[in-house]
Amino acid sequence: MSVQSSRRRSSGRRSSGLLASVAVAAVVAGCAVGPDFVPPAAPDAERYSREPMATRTASTDVAAGQSQHFDQNLDIPAQWWTLFRSRRLNALIERSLKANPTVEAAIGALHVAQENTKAQEGKFFPLVQANYTPMREQSAQVLSPPLSTPGTTLFNLYTAQVLVSYTFDVWGLNRRAVESLRAQADSQKFQVEAAYLTLAANVAAAAIQEASLRGQIDATNKLIEANTKMLDIFRKQLATGFVNRIDVAAQEAQLAQIKATLPPLRKALQQNRDLLAALAGRYPSEEPAETFELADLHLPTDLPVTLPSKLVEHRPDVRAAEELLHSAGAQIGVATANLLPNFTVNAVGGYTNTTMAGLISPANLFWTLAGSATQTVFDGGILLHEKRAAEAAYDEAAAQYRFVVLAALQNVADTLRALKNDADALKATREFERAAKISLDLSQQQVQTGYSNILFLLNAQITYQNAVLARVQAQASRFADTAALFQALGGGWWNRVNPDARAPDGNPVPGVYATPPDQKH
Repeated sequence: MSVQSSRRRSSGRRSSGLLASVAVAAVVAGCAVGPDFVPPAAPDAERYSREPMATRTASTDVAAGQSQHFDQNLDIPAQWWTLFRSRRLNALIERSLKANPTVEAAIGALHVAQENTKAQEGKFFPLVQANYTPMREQSAQVLSPPLSTPGTTLFNLYTAQVLVSYTFDVWGLNRRAVESLRAQADSQKFQVEAAYLTLAANVAAAAIQEASLRGQIDATNKLIEANTKMLDIFRKQLATGFVNRIDVAAQEAQLAQIKATLPPLRKALQQNRDLLAALAGRYPSEEPAETFELADLHLPTDLPVTLPSKLVEHRPDVRAAEELLHSAGAQIGVATANLLPNFTVNAVGGYTNTTMAGLISPANLFWTLAGSATQTVFDGGILLHEKRAAEAAYDEAAAQYRFVVLAALQNVADTLRALKNDADALKATREFERAAKISLDLSQQQVQTGYSNILFLLNAQITYQNAVLARVQAQASRFADTAALFQALGGGWWNRVNPDARAPDGNPVPGVYATPPDQKH
């Protein structure tokens, strides 16, 4: 048997042994240490309050006074704000969703999380590197010549090589790391949804607030006009001696008091316009062209009410917290795998020669194939405490998830109570306004005919002013409560089609926008 033949057989046995090791590692790699994530159970609550929820709200004969009906079988449209039937509101919200920097920042964070996940997935593959090293060396004469040529101590050396390294994911360390990062990316997806929902709700709330302020300003201007007319009547009666100066002064004070309430309302309206501009991603000097009045808004009469067990699937903040819990659980697997030995294969092959010419030649070929198994024997307890820290982080994430769920249920419960009580409040303020108007009209007639005094009129004016403003505010509250309900129930994101995601059959799937509709890459 020749030496060359013996080397070939030896090399073949080593290759077979290596392949067997790879096969065994691949079989072992089917498991991953650490807990497998199980989504938390849905809340066992059947309703949002101890007492059964009313199916309808009160109604009254005024704008936004319709009775609203709660339907557990009704779903939320993706563009829930269109239910207010305001083209101006629709246009402003759609424009804000495309230009608001908060949404853009959330989308940027989503892309970061997705790229970090893909980077970690790259560790499933071998690391391959190419290297070229030209070198000139002077060796000591007391040493044997590094080259085969006797007496050669000064020489050039050129090396071109390929390095391959692969660490087997025997204990699932990398799979758990990818799982954790993927869960973080999914959490960020729901944070993007939360950013969209919060922005839409904030724009709707600001538009409703503007309508309320305009209604209050309009009502105040009408009160100023009515009180100005009464002051003119008193001044004429003063000239004829029918009333004295004290009565005129009292009416002047009443008029001035009402006028004093106008500047704060105007200030609030102007600041609200600045808010709408900012929400739309514009400067205060570029305020939206749209203006809002209560009469331009339509109150939705059929409202959805999701069961608590379903709410956790629809709330973006709850889903984001669930994914963070998933990520924390996967980190326990990462920390556990770090306690166990890891197995690595390294291979180096290339050519080396003292001249560039003829570098790539069978005579200049070299290669190395090596495997290693590494187990940490002593590290001062670092890895053990990192595992315990991961377990504590999971407990923290679990508690935070429960808190988010409780806050979500409270949010819906508070909104439902607001819808019912604000409907009752509007009905009561409408009755208050009607009675106050009758009292004011009668007192004005009596003053003009001399059958009543100024104090009775002033009291009637103040009462009517308060009644009008309370009615306008109650009308706005019903619109605001309705928008808050859509937000509290999740905003219907699951009914929107994600243009950047496709199912295996190629059809669009519901979900989160990876980029705004007009900013796709």
